[in-house]
Amino acid sequence: MTDTESRTDTESRTATGNRTDTGNRTGGGPGTRTVPSVPDIARRHTADPLFRLVAFALESAHGRPPTTVWSAPHAFHLAARHTVAAAHWPVAAAAAPRDDGLVRLSSLAHPAQSCEFRLTGPSSSHPAWASRSYALLRTMARAGFGRGGADLHIHSTLTPATGLSSTEPLECAVALAIAELHTPRAGTRPPRGRLASLARSASPDGDAALREAVLFGRSGRALVLEGGRRRRIAFDPSAQGARLMLLVTRGEGLGADDVRRAQECARRTGALAAWRPGRGPGRSTLVLLPQDRLTPIRTAVAEEFRAAGLPVPRFLNITVAGPARRED
Repeated sequence: MTDTESRTDTESRTATGNRTDTGNRTGGGPGTRTVPSVPDIARRHTADPLFRLVAFALESAHGRPPTTVWSAPHAFHLAARHTVAAAHWPVAAAAAPRDDGLVRLSSLAHPAQSCEFRLTGPSSSHPAWASRSYALLRTMARAGFGRGGADLHIHSTLTPATGLSSTEPLECAVALAIAELHTPRAGTRPPRGRLASLARSASPDGDAALREAVLFGRSGRALVLEGGRRRRIAFDPSAQGARLMLLVTRGEGLGADDVRRAQECARRTGALAAWRPGRGPGRSTLVLLPQDRLTPIRTAVAEEFRAAGLPVPRFLNITVAGPARRED
């Protein structure tokens, strides 16, 4: 899990999937554009359930199937400074283009709070959950990306309680989907470096390092970010006889004491390392466990929490994943 390789931005940008322009022609009333759609991903039984779900949800919410569906991995910080990696738990964005400068945005997590807003002109009201998407899409429109508008539906597989931020992966999935919708040529790959810069401009308080992992991560690799450069190093716990897990405490409040308790117990019983996955306090910790100590460590943590009258934490497997991609 040490130094291996470095890659250029050009190589990172070319890692995305090619655009597929097959499928049915779609339409959805005034302001919508008639364009090729994803080949009926909502009803394709072989498709991942998450992508079928967001495709169907877009059609249900806005009356038209998606032209594109993008997934983006959650990401996390490693214990080493300036080092991040992508996790295999994804978010998804399904989108179809418009030509009237309007965005209709919905989310499975907020079914009663869909919203519409213009990409140009005075600021408009929108629900709090949509604030980051609102800022990003208007910033992208000012830069020439997606000015025509879109119908857009987003969803995350993880809740905030896990400690892995869904905000940055959702930003990336939305940015990639919108950039692709209005691309001048089929097969043109969205400019990931430019989109990352626009996301930073739209939400400077976001975690730029996590966005880098979402957009440029590689399976079995971590990114070291220093001096405006990115360098890849090997980070594949399974290849080293270990298991990376996210330990999520449960109960009321932020749970800082519970997280410390879990970390100390895991280390005491054989964990190789334990650290916070993000910048905030959160309720979770990442733990690196030897394969031959998985059961004893998990049992010890469970028993310690039961003895203290606390809910037993959950353990989620984490696989180091590749970057955001188009789902065909």
